[in-house]
Amino acid sequence: MNSPANSGSVEQTPIPFSEGVRVWARVAVLSFGGPAGQIAVMHRILVDEKRWIGENRFLHALNYCMLLPGPEAMQLATYIGWLLHGVRGGLVAGCLFVLPGFLSIMALSVLYASFQEASFVQAIFFGIKAAVLAIVIEALLRIGKRALKTWPMYLIAAAAFVAIFAFDAPFPLIIAAAALVGFLGGHFDPARFLVIRARETTEDGESEPEAVLHTGGMAKAQPTWRGAVRTALIWGSIWAAPIIALILLVGPNHVFTELAVFFSKLAVVTFGGAYAVLAYMAQEAVQTHGWLAPGEMLDGLGMAETTPGPLIQVVQFVGFMGGYREADMLGPVASGIAASVIVTWVTFVPCFLWIFLGAPFIEKLRGVKLLTAALSAVTAAVVGVILNLAIWFALHVAFARLDEVRGYGARLLVPDFATIDVASVVIAAAALIAMLRFKIGMLLVLFVSALIGSLYYLAMMAGT
Repeated sequence: MNSPANSGSVEQTPIPFSEGVRVWARVAVLSFGGPAGQIAVMHRILVDEKRWIGENRFLHALNYCMLLPGPEAMQLATYIGWLLHGVRGGLVAGCLFVLPGFLSIMALSVLYASFQEASFVQAIFFGIKAAVLAIVIEALLRIGKRALKTWPMYLIAAAAFVAIFAFDAPFPLIIAAAALVGFLGGHFDPARFLVIRARETTEDGESEPEAVLHTGGMAKAQPTWRGAVRTALIWGSIWAAPIIALILLVGPNHVFTELAVFFSKLAVVTFGGAYAVLAYMAQEAVQTHGWLAPGEMLDGLGMAETTPGPLIQVVQFVGFMGGYREADMLGPVASGIAASVIVTWVTFVPCFLWIFLGAPFIEKLRGVKLLTAALSAVTAAVVGVILNLAIWFALHVAFARLDEVRGYGARLLVPDFATIDVASVVIAAAALIAMLRFKIGMLLVLFVSALIGSLYYLAMMAGT
């Protein structure tokens, strides 16, 4: 057996599957704050704490997941779970990542539909929303520090931010442009564009493990076209079977079928996460189908932002309200729950298809330097996109009213400073200081922020 010095790797005992399940459950419970916060949680636990995967392998997997439609954080968890324990590891990691948010939004949707004006629900959200803003900012700083290591990466991140923030450029176009720049940069100036390297050294001079070193996982999986076709057929069938069954059982015009078909289409074009498709989703759900009343989409987004799991889980709320409002013999609540399950299925099953189909080929291409340079540029661009999301979120948390200013093809959101929510700003700032300066854990920050925010909100309601 080769020694670490000769092989460039470090021998470790295999990771028990049961331990992997426990760690993925922990990641799922802590996955607040949207994709930035969720990716940071995974990095802290899997790379820094457990050392199950190296920095470069983590970023390589992240880059691939950023190129896919759907929630990149959930797909990253599935990818790493697949690396560690094969298909069963990917299934456990992906399902556990979605489960806490699914259960939370299910409960909140029932409460929302039954007690829509309940002040105690709004009070709970008030403090958590401000704390989540701090978590997103902290995560942005963490990821930016690791991804922006050369001046071209800073320029790419800045260009991506301006493109999406000011000009509302499509996310796929930004990613494609960044990949092209990275590909060309890797050819002409590899020293500045090969940010994600095959192997780096740690601060003490020791080589960082290049691969996941677990003999039972998929670190050395060899892709085959026969395996790819088999994977596509299996997961394509799992995705399509409920839709076909609904068409046959209740007809193409039933709300369940309409939800399944609509969100299946959405699962293929959801590049950039929930924010990228929010306007389109709201327009179709409100104006075309009547599943939501005007303004309810933002309430659903608030649920997704303040519960663990991917932000795209907001689709579950849309499905619930659609089933609730167009209930048949099942009754409103039961119909809403059934619709939630259907929408969640057609939204997240495709994620397993993308990962199990593409990951073996992406792993095979890890050593291709030009591809690595292209993916390095994609990571930098994604930092700019996440910055846009952080600012969007900050504006909506801190101000009750935002105005649009347009000119020269650009669009800017300008806050009305008379509508500033001082309490939210103070809670968010205190939460950020607690995490950055005093290194207080995320769960404690969320709990304290929720408590303080709830007390303040209820006091304000009592005084009006």
